[in-house]
Amino acid sequence: MQFAHGLVQRANLPIPEWLFGWAAAVVLIVSFVALAALWPEPKLERDRWRPLPGRIGRALGSPALEAACGAAGVVLLVVVVASGLAGTQSPLDNFAPSFVFIIFWVGMAFASALFGNLFAAFSPWRALGRLTGARARRPYPERLGRWPAVAGFLAFTWIELASEWGEDPRLLAFAVLGYTAITLTAQAVFGVETWTRRGETFAVYFDLFSRISPLERRDGAVGVRPPLAGLPKLEVVPGTVALVLVMIGTVTFDGLSQGRLWADITGDLAFEAPRLTATLGLAAGVALVAGFYALGIAGARSVGGDLDAARLRRAFVHSLVPIALVYVVAHYLTFLLFEGQSIAYLASDPLGEGWDLFGTAGATIDYGALGQNEAWYLQVGFVVAGHVAALMLAHDRALTLYPGSRLAVRSQYWMLAVMVGFTTLALWLLAAAQG
Repeated sequence: MQFAHGLVQRANLPIPEWLFGWAAAVVLIVSFVALAALWPEPKLERDRWRPLPGRIGRALGSPALEAACGAAGVVLLVVVVASGLAGTQSPLDNFAPSFVFIIFWVGMAFASALFGNLFAAFSPWRALGRLTGARARRPYPERLGRWPAVAGFLAFTWIELASEWGEDPRLLAFAVLGYTAITLTAQAVFGVETWTRRGETFAVYFDLFSRISPLERRDGAVGVRPPLAGLPKLEVVPGTVALVLVMIGTVTFDGLSQGRLWADITGDLAFEAPRLTATLGLAAGVALVAGFYALGIAGARSVGGDLDAARLRRAFVHSLVPIALVYVVAHYLTFLLFEGQSIAYLASDPLGEGWDLFGTAGATIDYGALGQNEAWYLQVGFVVAGHVAALMLAHDRALTLYPGSRLAVRSQYWMLAVMVGFTTLALWLLAAAQG
């Protein structure tokens, strides 16, 4: 098994797969028309956060609970490293690969979109930095922005999709230790919170998804806001646009690499030089997504309004975050639901030594938890919902940028085409991987 890829199933659908694509395009067009007619003023730009009633919000946002979550994160980090270094080197029987690539990487993305920025509380690196009392020794260079997070994201996805290190628990553990050393060093230079907001790959990545959630922690209290309302408030510092495009592009390559087209394109090269081939594929996936976005921005600029391309790229990039999420959800849904069950027995025996610490070593994976057709319908539903959310965010932002709602709507014609393109690409990747 390869931990880098979602679980592939074949759905026996009652209607052709291409019909789903046409139906999705129609839904987006109808949504666009409805937004133009019924959404004349920006709604998501306003701050409508309010704390949960009574003591609930304070209890959920208390420093004590945050400290306990951080301690749990540190324990899990130790278990991952210990499992990788001292445990069995069979990836199926070792805790580290399943936890890193399924529970952490995929599961936390789902949880962030639902429950807010949980990773801020559970981050072992933030907890360790706070424990060591690391303070900023120099100001963080503004020109760096989120570029360190982009570099870290590319490195992680290369490990996941191209390096084959995911099949080697010991190498994976060394990668985790290396990342920990880099993170703690950066925290000692720039400060824990500053590096967490800007440079720490996973904190930045999960924070983007958490802005979709209706839950947000502020000033020691958890409160509610309209879904998606955290995204318009995203500070678009250098590297932000690149990060979002990389987020979508790497999943695009992962889906493409599982289909017949990729095998036909790469031929024998995929067997003779798999790392090189996958690395080039990652770059191509990101370039494809960047091209889609550039097309939409060029179209938005063509309607007038005296807005240059650089400003438009920054202004609309938050609208791509729901697309990044649904690409993850659609591609890895069955991976999480099925292979994620393995964590029950792996937690009882993390080193593969025959232990039964929690009485779950005999647990098995129930592949009947979700039918093939039901999984496909969910995947399609998530893809369409995510792109409708992206249209809403883009429309809302256009109303703040352009003078008059008519010009704002005209600016979004090309963005609608981009959203249809992203939707078609997502559904095609799902169908190709299942073919």
